[in-house]
Amino acid sequence: MSRGKRPLSPPIEVQVLREGILESVHLAEAAVCDDRGRLLQVAGSGETTAFIRSALKPFQALAVTSSGVLERFGLSDKDLAIICSSHHGQIEQARQVFNILWRADIEPSALQCPVPAQGQNPLHHNCSGKHAGMLAVCQQRNWPLNTYLHKNHPVQQLILQKISELLGMPGAELISAHDDCGAPTYSMELTQMATLYAQLSSGNQLDLERVTRAMTYYPQLVSAEGSFDTELMRLMEGEVVSKAGAEGIQCVGKIGEGVGLAIKVRDGGKRAKYGVAIHLLQQMGWIPPQVAEQLSDRFMMVGAYQRLDVSGEVTLL
Repeated sequence: MSRGKRPLSPPIEVQVLREGILESVHLAEAAVCDDRGRLLQVAGSGETTAFIRSALKPFQALAVTSSGVLERFGLSDKDLAIICSSHHGQIEQARQVFNILWRADIEPSALQCPVPAQGQNPLHHNCSGKHAGMLAVCQQRNWPLNTYLHKNHPVQQLILQKISELLGMPGAELISAHDDCGAPTYSMELTQMATLYAQLSSGNQLDLERVTRAMTYYPQLVSAEGSFDTELMRLMEGEVVSKAGAEGIQCVGKIGEGVGLAIKVRDGGKRAKYGVAIHLLQQMGWIPPQVAEQLSDRFMMVGAYQRLDVSGEVTLL
């Protein structure tokens, strides 16, 4: 990946209008890359850095798809989808996480993600699938279960190795910090996030293709009915793969074309990132007008009297 400095282009602007009158403004940056890491289009700066947060989950799942865990424990695409998910703790979703642990002969008490405010146990936490996947790898490899979240634990080192291979850089160069669930997450440039999603959607690597297939076959497990990732993947019927992250992160890959989009809203606004994603996906021709309209009806109206108005574009290089 080229590390040379590039000129800035204008950011994407998201206006929040209350009955047509300006109330708030969000600014967002975006990068579009191919699976070789080449920056194709940009708004703002592709070198902007941010923690990738939960948009990392499909790549953390590589520890599962590359280690024989699916075969060893008889796990399905539904299990893999929940491993990649930021689910809503619904009964179906919690049961799918439990299925992974049951098949791997692991007690639910081994999960070290928090108990969410509205949940009864860690199975209901939105990252429990990811944690169950990490534990299953540990069980298969005979690695300690009680320290699986430690940065230097073998399962975390395996994940870091997979990510660094995809980015073509030493893992030691990636800055890590704890995500809210306790697992490591990494600070990356937008170009790096977009490159990861370009590779996820390229179909060139079997382990990644399995992740993409699971997410697009079972979008209701990746998030939940009515959520952006679920609705986008359902409406597009396997043409895009999408995963949100906290603090204004949204990533999308165009399946079969090996092109990825990464978005960061500067102030971390959740409502703004969906508006930016819809705007850019339609602008780039990744979604047809009828899908953009359906998504806009749900995600551009952010209150009974508020709507989003998005302006700007990703500039071709």
